Amino acid sequence: MFPFIKPTFKEQKVCPEEPYEYKLRFDGGSRGNPGPSGCGAVIYHNNKEIWADYLYLGTKFTNNYAEYSGLILGLEQALKMDITNILVEGDSLLVINQLTNKYKCKSDNLIPLHANAIELAKQFERIEFQHILRHKNKRADELSNKAINNVDFTVL
Repeated sequence: MFPFIKPTFKEQKVCPEEPYEYKLRFDGGSRGNPGPSGCGAVIYHNNKEIWADYLYLGTKFTNNYAEYSGLILGLEQALKMDITNILVEGDSLLVINQLTNKYKCKSDNLIPLHANAIELAKQFERIEFQHILRHKNKRADELSNKAINNVDFTVL
């Protein structure tokens, strides 16, 4: 039972004893599910935050859509930063299990996001997806809430 992406992407280096210098944590949220949604992502280097961002997604997205969006936001940034080896952590068991092939992605609105995340993951030399508990994902959660809170809904 390895939480690593299987070598279906390309030859992945699986070295559980070798720690990752870079870590990506992501989160997404929706108020109403579907409802106003936002996502956030944080990249750490040796446990120090080096990048963080959030994105408001719109008024009619689900929590799972927002979770995937946070993951994609972070993966895209990691690639821009030329990070090649990364540990990805999120509190969405659905997203993590879909990316590690424990669950199939069957939802029509998530299939394109899942495919996008898989294509991004293929660009890393080494990538691992792990589920973490919500209390360990506070910074990414804070950012996803900030995305929603910073929108003036009276003008939408």
